[in-house]
Amino acid sequence: MKKLKYFQIIPLMLFLFSLQESFAAENDTIIKKTLVYKFDIKKDIAEPVWRVTKESFEEATALEADYIIIHMNTYGGMVNSADSIRTKILNSKIPVFVFIDNNAASAGALISIACDSIYMRPGGSIGAATVVNQKGEQVPDKYQSFMRSTMRATAEAHGKDTIIKGSDTLITWHRNPSIAEAMVDPSIYVENVSDTGKVLTLTAEEAIKLGFCEGLAENIDDALKHAGVKNYELKEYIPTSLDKIIHFLVNPLISGILIMIIIGGIYYELQSPGIGFPLGAAAVAALLYFAPLYLEGLAEHWELLLFLVGIILIVVEIFAIPGFGVAGVSGIILVITGLTLSLVDNIVFQLDIKLAIDALVKALFIVLVSIFMSLTLSLILTKQLFTSRKFKFALYSVQEKELGFVGVDAAGQKKNIGKTGIAVTILRPAGKIEIDDNMYDAISEVGYINKGEKIIVVKDEAGQLYVVKSQDS
Repeated sequence: MKKLKYFQIIPLMLFLFSLQESFAAENDTIIKKTLVYKFDIKKDIAEPVWRVTKESFEEATALEADYIIIHMNTYGGMVNSADSIRTKILNSKIPVFVFIDNNAASAGALISIACDSIYMRPGGSIGAATVVNQKGEQVPDKYQSFMRSTMRATAEAHGKDTIIKGSDTLITWHRNPSIAEAMVDPSIYVENVSDTGKVLTLTAEEAIKLGFCEGLAENIDDALKHAGVKNYELKEYIPTSLDKIIHFLVNPLISGILIMIIIGGIYYELQSPGIGFPLGAAAVAALLYFAPLYLEGLAEHWELLLFLVGIILIVVEIFAIPGFGVAGVSGIILVITGLTLSLVDNIVFQLDIKLAIDALVKALFIVLVSIFMSLTLSLILTKQLFTSRKFKFALYSVQEKELGFVGVDAAGQKKNIGKTGIAVTILRPAGKIEIDDNMYDAISEVGYINKGEKIIVVKDEAGQLYVVKSQDS
């Protein structure tokens, strides 16, 4: 009898255990919050924004976020970057919302229409997606055609409802593609929505009425409330230290300073034999100049190659080829070309030749001004460092004859003043010369003197011969 009661208790215990597990699972479900991932688009849309978008989607996916929400306030930007972002949104398995905090113009409108739900601040606007250049002028129609089709396709991606009434088939788009096109092309007429000759821009209330906005919201919390998202945890994208450094280095002013260091470093290195600190500074500056531009999608492989080939040609010209000719000039041109093109987004060459020329002129101006300032400052600093008594790079004490100091021409070099000889090495400005089968250290008084050229000794100071290039060379 006791054995029978024991076997009756076991099912009861199992039943109670299952109830406990069920209650725990239900409790976990109640406690678990909905994860919403947020990132901002609050500046001109370009490669940096596209990079932030990619990083945000990757982090949201890794965190298994339930929703992604974009906090937007932009007047637009580059079409190629906006197209990449809208494609990322359309292909996302995570629902994407956007809260338009005042403006979603041009490229911002394209990105917004790609999102699953749009919420706008009262007084906000969306539209005006005509493709323009940096001066605000419309680019040729072939680019407008691309933008029209992209806007239409993005609106169509949100689907349609097909209603059959008798023999009639009615199609109702969730987001009217014609309205999306009218945001680009002023010639498109949409009944009761837009007049021809005007690019369409919708207010928040108009956007709600026409199906381009799901509701008004004052902030992100309000937008999520309208979307029906409750008991949520908000995770924000936080720029990394690398992002901040890149944003700092791509500033045109910083780019100009880096160019000055590159050119100045090369100039100083050419003034002294061997490899030293100036070349190291130039190499670091070149890395800081090109790396951020490459990461931002501005500098391409071939632009980096132009710069490197240019540097190699200049070095070969100075150290291996007498004189300064085709190789040196070609090297200077390639260096300037590489530095200039790396500052220009290559997409402009596909959009409009006038836009491309404007961008090139602006970049070339930055490069040339930086080079000029670098060379000017280098010459001034060289004079200050080696001639000013404020700096102790040279000995300025005078050994007066009256105090017992007697100059001794130990090498008998003074007899060489006025004599001619041959430059045994390149004098830039220091090097070696040969006079009457004897070898001497010498300094070029004016400019460089190439190996093998005739020289004339003009003076001897502190045991150092100074020479100039002979007219017979």
